[in-house]
Amino acid sequence: MQRVCFLLKVRQDRLAEYRERHAAVWPEMLEALSAAGWHNYSLFLREDGLLVGYLETEDFAAARAAMDGTDVNARWQAEMADFFEALDGAKPDEAMKPLTEVFHLA
Repeated sequence: MQRVCFLLKVRQDRLAEYRERHAAVWPEMLEALSAAGWHNYSLFLREDGLLVGYLETEDFAAARAAMDGTDVNARWQAEMADFFEALDGAKPDEAMKPLTEVFHLA
């Protein structure tokens, strides 16, 4: 099982709405994530907008590709794109660059 951690930056003026959106993620989006192999997926948001994401999956590249093939993900990414800083034209899920794990206590 791969452990994946990534960082993104939520716009300061959109923090409250970002939290609200994630308090009510579409059921079909949750189903798609599970079906694509995203497990133990968590998002942590700091007050300055730093977003830390964590998930576990058998194969991150395959899990991302599976989500890329869903209509619900395309709709979700389009709606969420304006919440983030420095995407440089990428969708939020394309901007997720995994951090290198340097320690894990098993």
